[in-house]
Amino acid sequence: MSDSPRVLILSGSIGKGHDTVAEACRAALEAAGSPSLVVDCMELLGGVGNRLGEGVMRSLMAVPGAYDAFHFGFLRPGGRMARSFDYMAARKMLKPIRDVLAGHPADILLSVFATGGAVAHLLLPEMPGVESVVYCTDACPHAMWVHPRTKLFLVTSPMSAAFVRYHRPDAQVAVVPAAVRPAFYDPPSRKDARVTLGVDPDAQIVLLMAGAWGIGPLDRLASVLAADGLTVLAVAGANERLHRRLRAVAADQSRVVAYGYSDQIPELMAAADVVVTTPGDTCTEARQIGRPMVLLDTVPGHGRENLELELARGGSTAVPAEGSIVRDAVREALKGHVPPGAEVPSAREEWAHIFLTSLAPVGITIPA
Repeated sequence: MSDSPRVLILSGSIGKGHDTVAEACRAALEAAGSPSLVVDCMELLGGVGNRLGEGVMRSLMAVPGAYDAFHFGFLRPGGRMARSFDYMAARKMLKPIRDVLAGHPADILLSVFATGGAVAHLLLPEMPGVESVVYCTDACPHAMWVHPRTKLFLVTSPMSAAFVRYHRPDAQVAVVPAAVRPAFYDPPSRKDARVTLGVDPDAQIVLLMAGAWGIGPLDRLASVLAADGLTVLAVAGANERLHRRLRAVAADQSRVVAYGYSDQIPELMAAADVVVTTPGDTCTEARQIGRPMVLLDTVPGHGRENLELELARGGSTAVPAEGSIVRDAVREALKGHVPPGAEVPSAREEWAHIFLTSLAPVGITIPA
């Protein structure tokens, strides 16, 4: 391995969480002198393959209980059939990944996407000296994250580390805080954010969102919260149908401001008094800015596991996505009745130092 190991980061564009992690890893590695490249495994499958993968996930989540059954009965325990499907998907990505590696040789394959770990597992026999690392931010990594040839696993909690060892007792695991986008380390003040967004500086403001896919009845919740006298900044993410419904609510209720997919989340979060969201990267971002959270139990499967971990980390309370219960939970949060959240890295450099230190077993060193 060279003095400055080259890293190929395998991501996957199902949701946006993988992209956030991949970019944080790339920036830290580049700063440490390790040339790095991020590739989107789903994009490499081409338009049809990408849409098929996302379509399957959306369809499963749309049927009550279907994704829970798939996750807890199929993905989490693994088994021969699950592995077969996993490697079937990974094999479709081998040629495009080989083509990438031909132009960008790598000493380390860093997977922040479950199928990326399977791709690395299949490639390693033909790549002597190359190491595989997996970085999983899920609360309970399921069996498809864990492969025999992975040298090192990075996770975000001791519970997550235990679940890696549930599948592979001999696994080498390091705990690294969840990554956030750079803007969240230096957010605007509440006052400045409200000026930028053009919202009432004295209002009680709720940021309402549910990840990139917008999973949940945010339009109904926005209506209930606005009727309670709150200003609601409602973000639909990439869910165009939800965005249309939110715009309709905003047309009737002036306290609701509807957004589609937005790159202003740091400003929206800084402007808010309370964040209502689903478990995921948004939770880390809210803790970074110091906002209490009301978490919606709308994401099945791994979302339910992530919800439990976020509650354990503090700074949040959980509710079903029912208007009156969400309203009451927001009222309690505004009164300060939410347990304190776990400490988070105070600066991007602190996170990068922890991340890079964890990679010592695969030859990454921190410059003096």
